[in-house]
Amino acid sequence: MYSSFGVATALVLALLFVGSNGQLSATFYSSTCPNVSSIVRGVVENALSSDARAGASLIRLHFHDCFVDGCDGSILLDNTDSIQSEKDAFPNTGLNGLPIVDDIKTAVENVCPGVVSCADILAIASEASVTLAGGSSWSVLLGRRDSTTANRAGANSAIPRANDGLSIITTKFSDVGLDTTDLVALSGAHTFGRARCATFSDRLYNFSASGNPDSSLDTSYRSTLQQTCPQGGNQNTLANLDPTTPNGFDNSYFSNLENNRGLLQSDQELFSTNGSDTVNIVSRFSSSQTAFFDSFASSMVKMGNISPLTGSDGQIRSDCRRVNGS
Repeated sequence: MYSSFGVATALVLALLFVGSNGQLSATFYSSTCPNVSSIVRGVVENALSSDARAGASLIRLHFHDCFVDGCDGSILLDNTDSIQSEKDAFPNTGLNGLPIVDDIKTAVENVCPGVVSCADILAIASEASVTLAGGSSWSVLLGRRDSTTANRAGANSAIPRANDGLSIITTKFSDVGLDTTDLVALSGAHTFGRARCATFSDRLYNFSASGNPDSSLDTSYRSTLQQTCPQGGNQNTLANLDPTTPNGFDNSYFSNLENNRGLLQSDQELFSTNGSDTVNIVSRFSSSQTAFFDSFASSMVKMGNISPLTGSDGQIRSDCRRVNGS
């Protein structure tokens, strides 16, 4: 469960962001679609009853959307004659949660047609996903509009990858205005969800083309993973990102890193890179779940503020997969 202190801090931080960026507001739909958050939460809760990965899949969509030209719902667009979908970018391989977004959009349109953007749906669904898994809550800032274009090339270059080194990941975060505390806090979303063998199997057998496993990986954990992902086996087999509490949102992810049990290279390097300021942040979050929850909430608000379309820019798509009129 999240602490009342963490929730209060997140609310204060959200209000500060409202003051600094009047374009987005926690009360944006208070008169036009006042029940939008409860509608979204209901659909997410239903999705979780049949798929424990649903929450992690939804927050990944929001994350990957915001890193490419801002939080504009572009990741949801399908291919057309004029659009190259971001879904086909390499970092979006195995993207899940899209049918859940469709269900949320249908439910919202039934009550408030033409009002709530797909970009805002991703932001609301992310907060619901975290709180339903026992994590922190925050006041979601709203008022984003949807893009009419996608940027596959941008998705290929901007989204952090599982085998990126720490310096590359830090640069990708910095490019969108996020610092190292944001990097470590948001990486903590890997406290739930799954990853395909393809994203980490090189660490088990041939790390950096060395012919040997990654030395920063705990040997017992490596043996367990080798059973899940045998050499030459199915690369789409899934492994828990957090082997300790795979479906709960807590700070176990950081304790795992301290024990060299980070599943992805991009995870473990937060703790195993000598001299990096991320090491102390990992240790702080490992020792205090409240500190992690507070930072995660404020970093989610900050990430959600990346270059939103507002006012008359973009549109409110009636179908998250298609530009209106297409």
